[in-house]
Amino acid sequence: MAFKIKFWGVRGSIACPTPRHIAFGGNTSCIEVAMGGERVILDCGTGLRELGHWFLKKNVRRASILLTHTHWDHINGFPFFSPAFRKDRNFTIMAGHLNEKGGIQRILAGQMSQPTFPVPIDMMGSKLEFEDFRFGDSFSLGKGIRVITKPLNHPDGATGYRIEYRGKSMCYITDTEHVVGKPDENVLALIEGADLVIYDSTYTDKEFANRVGWGHSTWQEGVRLSQAANVKTLAIFHHDPDHEDLFMEQVERLARMTWQGTVVAREHTRFNLL
Repeated sequence: MAFKIKFWGVRGSIACPTPRHIAFGGNTSCIEVAMGGERVILDCGTGLRELGHWFLKKNVRRASILLTHTHWDHINGFPFFSPAFRKDRNFTIMAGHLNEKGGIQRILAGQMSQPTFPVPIDMMGSKLEFEDFRFGDSFSLGKGIRVITKPLNHPDGATGYRIEYRGKSMCYITDTEHVVGKPDENVLALIEGADLVIYDSTYTDKEFANRVGWGHSTWQEGVRLSQAANVKTLAIFHHDPDHEDLFMEQVERLARMTWQGTVVAREHTRFNLL
């Protein structure tokens, strides 16, 4: 009855396959959550490709995919998700920000349309189900898995998630931009008392002043929110592509000095909440 989280992609904006991104990882956002035999995938960045190979190796036949939003770095791994091309696999793909924009199926199909991609979504042989909800909704994924959602402050909209299972909780809060000196009430309500919060920490407070309106936050704001909401552990996430390993090591040292409950997410970082 485990509640396990594994990071397959921790980078934001664009994948960074360079020797200077080895320690923390260069793939974009993708997280696997395993609960009581069920699998949930959070976002479909380039990390999804490796996760797909792992699913085939372990014969994982179904999963729910929860998307925060559909900017490129959060969906461009989807066409390379190898289990989706197997007829004996089932995936439910959900999003909360596209009700007035044609729905999630239209967006993912458009991504895989010529002239930008040669293989259409219809070539995926698995059973794909598409569900659009409204951010702010709550729903069950079965087997005691409860999902609570809130809107985030990001261009084109984004959804924050809280997943609860057997008395434990984890939250996935990316991509979102804070207002200096004004804690985001939606985020605070979502993360209150959570065991693990994965937070958009693209910038530092110093960098943020020149990036207002870009839709992202800072690791320092993540600490402030986590402390205010009695969070047990904060995972710094969605690393800027210009933040290479040496920079991230410095962030890690400063964050740990600021609050001991802080961890910097790396590819293949794991948490077990049960």
